[in-house]
Amino acid sequence: MVRTAELLLLLLGLSGVLRAQLPPPTVVINLDLDPELRWLPLKTVFDVDYLSRAAAQIIESIVPKWVHHAMTPVVASLEKYIPLPYAGEIRGLASVLGGNLSDAVILNFAYEFSAFCTSIVAQDKNGNVYHGRNLDYPHPVLRNMTVNLVFQKNGKVAYVGTSFAGYVGLWTGMSPGKFTVSGDQRGTEHWWNWWKNVVSAVLFHSSPVSWLVRETLEEAEDFEDAVMRLSKTPLITGVYYIVGGVRAGEGVVITRDRKGPADIWPLDPLQGGWYRVETNFDHWLPAPAKDHRREAANKALNATGQDHISMDKLYQVLSLHPICNIITVYTTVMSAASPGNYTTFIRPEGCLQTD
Repeated sequence: MVRTAELLLLLLGLSGVLRAQLPPPTVVINLDLDPELRWLPLKTVFDVDYLSRAAAQIIESIVPKWVHHAMTPVVASLEKYIPLPYAGEIRGLASVLGGNLSDAVILNFAYEFSAFCTSIVAQDKNGNVYHGRNLDYPHPVLRNMTVNLVFQKNGKVAYVGTSFAGYVGLWTGMSPGKFTVSGDQRGTEHWWNWWKNVVSAVLFHSSPVSWLVRETLEEAEDFEDAVMRLSKTPLITGVYYIVGGVRAGEGVVITRDRKGPADIWPLDPLQGGWYRVETNFDHWLPAPAKDHRREAANKALNATGQDHISMDKLYQVLSLHPICNIITVYTTVMSAASPGNYTTFIRPEGCLQTD
């Protein structure tokens, strides 16, 4: 088990194997506290007025007006529609942000809208598994809201992740010594259909994709348990879950439909499949003509080779254009077998083409 103090030093960028750029602030979330109190530490590292304005900007730019009305019954009986501990945590976040509860609820669903990403899981010749991801989101303000989170239980680190201030879910995370996970949006649904699905799914108690990541990090015993949970739990929408473990061969891309898995794509090093690249489209289909992220990642990984892959090399691959691009918010590289090396860097201006 990693001690909290050691992990905090590493997450703060005071130690690590990669070159320092701009690590996000780190906040400890104490899971032993009442859910409404857990997110109060955000006040120690963020300007609350700024967070409130930024949240309002995101809501205004993404969320259709009718959604505010549709959310009224959800807000009026929050615990009926949103499971614990998230109902309590969202109440607490509303207090932290100084806004109303409706906005806090809507903000958390707004972040589920468009996580354009690149995730890579790879295994070196010695059986070490590395996992990296770029999170792309078309809102530059999120670079100022990115935060590393250390979730603590009984005085020990339960799991860690990278997220946005005001958001209870996780798209990126690690259960130390067990597994890593990232989520990529699947396809490009029209916002009007997507929001109808979100509102109706709340009524049927399907899980937002980022909440399932967090629940899996907290509850799964190992890589296999995590893959099972991420494959079978009903979701509000399709998604790709990329999972890395601690032993050779423990790496997989799970293509999800709402009700279950559409495809399971594991590492297969003996047949040359020592890495898997997932962006936002089914891996067995051609990528869209204007999206060259998958092609660029495959080319860079092949050039690097399994003999030379490492967390540092994986970070370099994720830094290449167009894998890293103008809307890239942050890059994370991680390995569950070496949890002290969990590293996230904010991309201050995204990544500009250099070739």
